[in-house]
Amino acid sequence: MAIEVPIDQPPDEVRRLLAPLRNDLSVALHSHANPFSVGGIIRVAHSFLVREIFVIGHQPWYAKASMGMHRYETIRVLPDDDALLEAIAGRPLWGVEKDHATLSLFDVKDYPRDVVLLFGSERGGLPLPLVRRCEQVLGIPMYGVNHSFPVSVTVGMVLCDWARRRYAPGTIVTG
Repeated sequence: MAIEVPIDQPPDEVRRLLAPLRNDLSVALHSHANPFSVGGIIRVAHSFLVREIFVIGHQPWYAKASMGMHRYETIRVLPDDDALLEAIAGRPLWGVEKDHATLSLFDVKDYPRDVVLLFGSERGGLPLPLVRRCEQVLGIPMYGVNHSFPVSVTVGMVLCDWARRRYAPGTIVTG
Protein backbone atom coordinates (compact mmCIF):
# COMPACT_ATOMS: atom_id res chain seq x y z
CA MET A 1 0.00 0.00 0.00
CA ALA A 2 1.41 3.37 -0.95
CA ILE A 3 1.78 6.05 1.65
CA GLU A 4 -0.02 9.28 0.92
CA VAL A 5 2.70 11.89 0.83
CA PRO A 6 1.65 15.51 0.51
CA ILE A 7 3.55 16.19 -2.72
CA ASP A 8 2.25 19.73 -2.68
CA GLN A 9 4.81 20.30 0.10
CA PRO A 10 8.32 21.57 -0.70
CA PRO A 11 10.67 18.78 -1.87
CA ASP A 12 12.74 18.98 1.34
CA GLU A 13 9.61 18.32 3.39
CA VAL A 14 8.61 15.36 1.19
CA ARG A 15 12.16 13.98 1.51
CA ARG A 16 11.91 14.33 5.29
CA LEU A 17 8.60 12.45 5.34
CA LEU A 18 10.01 9.67 3.16
CA ALA A 19 13.29 9.33 5.09
CA PRO A 20 12.06 6.77 7.66
CA LEU A 21 10.64 4.64 4.84
CA ARG A 22 13.88 4.50 2.82
CA ASN A 23 15.39 1.11 2.14
CA ASP A 24 18.95 0.07 2.87
CA LEU A 25 20.20 -0.13 -0.70
CA SER A 26 21.53 2.29 -3.28
CA VAL A 27 21.82 2.39 -7.05
CA ALA A 28 24.99 3.46 -8.88
CA LEU A 29 25.10 4.28 -12.59
CA HIS A 30 28.36 4.03 -14.51
CA SER A 31 29.10 5.40 -17.98
CA HIS A 32 25.53 6.18 -18.78
CA ALA A 33 25.20 7.21 -22.36
CA ASN A 34 21.49 7.92 -22.48
CA PRO A 35 20.39 10.98 -20.50
CA PHE A 36 16.73 9.98 -20.81
CA SER A 37 17.45 6.56 -19.25
CA VAL A 38 19.00 8.15 -16.18
CA GLY A 39 15.82 10.11 -15.56
CA GLY A 40 13.82 6.91 -15.92
CA ILE A 41 16.14 5.11 -13.52
CA ILE A 42 15.67 7.86 -10.95
CA ARG A 43 11.93 7.40 -11.29
CA VAL A 44 12.21 3.62 -10.87
CA ALA A 45 14.64 3.93 -7.94
CA HIS A 46 12.21 6.33 -6.25
CA SER A 47 9.46 3.72 -6.52
CA PHE A 48 11.61 1.42 -4.37
CA LEU A 49 12.69 4.24 -2.02
CA VAL A 50 16.41 3.54 -2.37
CA ARG A 51 18.74 5.36 0.00
CA GLU A 52 20.50 7.26 -2.79
CA ILE A 53 21.45 7.20 -6.44
CA PHE A 54 25.07 7.60 -7.46
CA VAL A 55 25.77 8.93 -10.94
CA ILE A 56 29.41 8.42 -11.87
CA GLY A 57 30.71 11.07 -14.26
CA HIS A 58 29.40 14.42 -15.31
CA GLN A 59 27.39 13.45 -18.37
CA PRO A 60 24.08 15.30 -18.50
CA TRP A 61 20.88 13.53 -17.58
CA TYR A 62 17.29 14.42 -18.36
CA ALA A 63 15.50 15.35 -15.13
CA LYS A 64 12.11 15.56 -16.86
CA ALA A 65 12.26 11.81 -17.54
CA SER A 66 12.15 11.23 -13.77
CA MET A 67 8.63 12.67 -13.75
CA GLY A 68 9.68 15.02 -10.95
CA MET A 69 10.98 12.25 -8.67
CA HIS A 70 14.51 13.67 -8.80
CA ARG A 71 13.26 16.35 -6.39
CA TYR A 72 12.64 13.72 -3.72
CA GLU A 73 15.79 11.65 -4.16
CA THR A 74 19.36 11.98 -2.98
CA ILE A 75 21.37 12.00 -6.19
CA ARG A 76 25.12 12.09 -5.74
CA VAL A 77 27.13 12.92 -8.83
CA LEU A 78 30.66 11.60 -8.47
CA PRO A 79 33.59 12.37 -10.78
CA ASP A 80 34.99 8.83 -11.17
CA ASP A 81 35.19 5.24 -9.96
CA ASP A 82 37.54 6.09 -7.10
CA ALA A 83 35.05 8.63 -5.76
CA LEU A 84 32.32 5.97 -5.84
CA LEU A 85 34.49 3.48 -3.97
CA GLU A 86 35.31 6.13 -1.38
CA ALA A 87 31.64 7.12 -1.01
CA ILE A 88 30.51 3.54 -0.41
CA ALA A 89 33.48 2.36 1.67
CA GLY A 90 32.50 -0.57 3.84
CA ARG A 91 29.30 -1.30 1.94
CA PRO A 92 28.83 -4.35 -0.31
CA LEU A 93 29.05 -3.57 -4.04
CA TRP A 94 27.16 -5.81 -6.45
CA GLY A 95 27.54 -5.24 -10.16
CA VAL A 96 24.97 -6.08 -12.79
CA GLU A 97 26.93 -7.13 -15.84
CA LYS A 98 26.02 -9.93 -18.23
CA ASP A 99 29.48 -10.68 -19.63
CA HIS A 100 31.19 -11.06 -16.24
CA ALA A 101 28.31 -12.48 -14.21
CA THR A 102 29.15 -14.82 -11.36
CA LEU A 103 25.53 -15.34 -10.31
CA SER A 104 22.21 -15.37 -12.12
CA LEU A 105 19.58 -12.98 -10.81
CA PHE A 106 17.38 -16.07 -10.50
CA ASP A 107 19.85 -17.68 -8.07
CA VAL A 108 20.25 -14.84 -5.58
CA LYS A 109 19.41 -16.13 -2.11
CA ASP A 110 19.45 -12.77 -0.37
CA TYR A 111 20.83 -9.29 -0.88
CA PRO A 112 23.16 -7.96 1.79
CA ARG A 113 22.13 -5.05 3.94
CA ASP A 114 23.35 -1.67 2.61
CA VAL A 115 24.13 -3.14 -0.83
CA VAL A 116 25.04 -0.79 -3.66
CA LEU A 117 23.79 -2.09 -7.00
CA LEU A 118 26.06 -0.94 -9.82
CA PHE A 119 24.80 -0.71 -13.40
CA GLY A 120 26.82 0.09 -16.52
CA SER A 121 25.77 1.36 -19.90
CA GLU A 122 23.94 -0.83 -22.39
CA ARG A 123 26.78 -0.52 -24.85
CA GLY A 124 29.90 -0.68 -22.69
CA GLY A 125 28.79 -2.46 -19.52
CA LEU A 126 31.06 -2.01 -16.53
CA PRO A 127 34.84 -1.56 -16.72
CA LEU A 128 36.77 -4.65 -15.64
CA PRO A 129 38.64 -2.93 -12.75
CA LEU A 130 35.30 -1.98 -11.21
CA VAL A 131 33.84 -5.45 -11.87
CA ARG A 132 36.76 -6.89 -9.90
CA ARG A 133 35.82 -4.69 -6.91
CA CYS A 134 32.31 -6.15 -6.80
CA GLU A 135 31.51 -8.79 -4.20
CA GLN A 136 29.01 -10.30 -6.60
CA VAL A 137 28.22 -9.76 -10.28
CA LEU A 138 24.67 -10.52 -11.31
CA GLY A 139 23.54 -11.54 -14.75
CA ILE A 140 19.97 -11.54 -15.99
CA PRO A 141 19.19 -14.44 -18.31
CA MET A 142 18.34 -13.40 -21.87
CA TYR A 143 16.95 -15.59 -24.58
CA GLY A 144 16.93 -13.47 -27.73
CA VAL A 145 19.74 -12.31 -29.99
CA ASN A 146 19.95 -8.87 -28.40
CA HIS A 147 23.00 -8.49 -26.15
CA SER A 148 21.51 -6.25 -23.46
CA PHE A 149 18.36 -4.99 -21.86
CA PRO A 150 17.76 -1.24 -21.66
CA VAL A 151 19.54 -0.16 -18.48
CA SER A 152 16.37 1.38 -17.05
CA VAL A 153 14.59 -1.96 -17.51
CA THR A 154 17.52 -3.79 -15.93
CA VAL A 155 17.41 -1.51 -12.87
CA GLY A 156 13.68 -2.17 -12.57
CA MET A 157 14.14 -5.95 -12.79
CA VAL A 158 16.87 -6.04 -10.15
CA LEU A 159 15.06 -3.68 -7.76
CA CYS A 160 11.88 -5.71 -8.16
CA ASP A 161 13.83 -8.88 -7.36
CA TRP A 162 15.37 -7.18 -4.33
CA ALA A 163 11.91 -6.09 -3.12
CA ARG A 164 10.40 -9.52 -3.74
CA ARG A 165 12.97 -11.07 -1.44
CA ARG A 166 12.96 -8.26 1.14
CA TYR A 167 9.19 -8.16 1.51
CA ALA A 168 8.47 -11.87 1.03
CA PRO A 169 5.55 -13.27 3.06
CA GLY A 170 6.76 -14.28 6.50
CA THR A 171 9.76 -11.95 6.35
CA ILE A 172 10.25 -9.59 9.26
CA VAL A 173 11.53 -6.27 7.99
CA THR A 174 13.51 -4.27 10.50
CA GLY A 175 15.09 -0.89 9.96
